[in-house]
Amino acid sequence: MNLEAETTSSSAQRMPPWDAQRLRRAITAAGVALWSWNVDTDELDLDEHATDLWGLPAGDAVTFEDLSSHVHPADRDRVRAAFSATRAIMGPYEVDFRIMIGNEVRWVSARGQGSDEGIINRTMFGIFLDVTGRKQAEEANELLAGEMSHRVKNLLAIASGLTNITSRSTTTSAEMARELTQRLASLGRAHDLVRPLPGGQGSAALLGDLLTVLLAPYDDLGAFSGRIRVSVPRMGVGEAAATTLALVVHELATNSMNYGALSCEEGALDVACDSPGEEVVIVWTERGGPAVRGPEGAQGFGSKLVTRSVSSQLGGSIDYDWQPTGLVATLTVQASSLAA
Repeated sequence: MNLEAETTSSSAQRMPPWDAQRLRRAITAAGVALWSWNVDTDELDLDEHATDLWGLPAGDAVTFEDLSSHVHPADRDRVRAAFSATRAIMGPYEVDFRIMIGNEVRWVSARGQGSDEGIINRTMFGIFLDVTGRKQAEEANELLAGEMSHRVKNLLAIASGLTNITSRSTTTSAEMARELTQRLASLGRAHDLVRPLPGGQGSAALLGDLLTVLLAPYDDLGAFSGRIRVSVPRMGVGEAAATTLALVVHELATNSMNYGALSCEEGALDVACDSPGEEVVIVWTERGGPAVRGPEGAQGFGSKLVTRSVSSQLGGSIDYDWQPTGLVATLTVQASSLAA
């Protein structure tokens, strides 16, 4: 028995020659579009997949200028220059650019051999690939990286400002460290809630969830448990608004723990909000604590920070009513700013 002949025969049966039909099937499966370009006449010959990719009628004569008219205006000059330079490039080249099919934007990668390599009868050959999915993923990653960089810069700026303000409003290093840690922890809890929400409700969190998380540390104190009530309608809060609200809630809660309703066992706190219209009104009501009076003289640094943040970032205001039974603080903000 001739084992070598039998083995060769079996291999031939398993792996038939790569004829034109099988090659075409492989190219189609890979999403490869074929083109050839006559460098003298400027005429292009496109296969069916290429004409579909470019949104062109099959069988029509096509020139390089015809294709150029479909290239995105922002990429057109770059593409023309790149293709003109391909004959001077040694080895393979790759050019990525956008094309317009009606209102649809697609990303195309054109690939071939430079320096007239493989040219036959003054005709060069290459392929087009639809790389729209890859480019969209790259753009999404770049956007995410930019967003993360922006968030970090904002948080660092806020941390720097808080450090400066806290240093002026405290007398000892231990007191400064404690207050600064509390402020930064408040910001951290708000930042942890940043999650996308469906239906355009805002990009960070639901208002009720945000307030509950921020106030939880002041409510989890043994006998004091359950004295804080949050009652707000379902509405979303954006990332910028979440950071500002964290500052406001921290400042009010800290003052309440030191001087107001949260400083004694009998004290209680209600945070309520009406159904949102163009304006959202959040009311902070303290009851059952010691008698309180408004501050004498200029505002403290924390109060100034809250007022400035609410005004500049939320387009709103905060008003204080120092009633004998406890503080009532009313925060009024634009609904559009709350979701930003």
